[in-house]
Amino acid sequence: MKQAAEYAAGRVPICTVIGFPNGYSTSASKFFEAADAVTNGADEVDMVINIGWLKDRRYDDLLEEIRGVRAAMDQVSPGKILKVIIETCLLTEEEKIKMCDIVSDSGADYIKTSTGFSKGGATFEDIALFAAHVKNGLKIKAAGGISSIADAERFLALGADRLGTSRIVKIVKAEEAASQ
Repeated sequence: MKQAAEYAAGRVPICTVIGFPNGYSTSASKFFEAADAVTNGADEVDMVINIGWLKDRRYDDLLEEIRGVRAAMDQVSPGKILKVIIETCLLTEEEKIKMCDIVSDSGADYIKTSTGFSKGGATFEDIALFAAHVKNGLKIKAAGGISSIADAERFLALGADRLGTSRIVKIVKAEEAASQ
């Protein structure tokens, strides 16, 4: 992390993921990872929720863990961005709506669809669902499975504030090269 932050030297924000890939590390580990990442130059932290807790309806534990990650980051350097990855492809609609409520009340900056390492990424339906249920200024990041500029535009129109996609970068570069 520190090496990446030094290399970027403020030119681009540095982000890391904690609790990857399934969110099953302990809360204490996540708090440490978040604080350590910010200490070493991270501008943004993406945390993966504990999917098992959601499936077990341990909603208070999920909320407290997200709040704890936020507090750990703020203790080091207030104002860094926290994105909460809920891995939508593994969730029911009811669970997605519940996570909109929890993340909206947690102090996080974004709710994010996926890590990109499970069986699916963002869907139009998920982003529309998020847009209908987030509150308190919570932003939305659609990540994974965005494979065209038309898809990207539609995700933004449905309410996504950010997109996580490497495919679009490749498509844009190919189009730029073709037009030269």
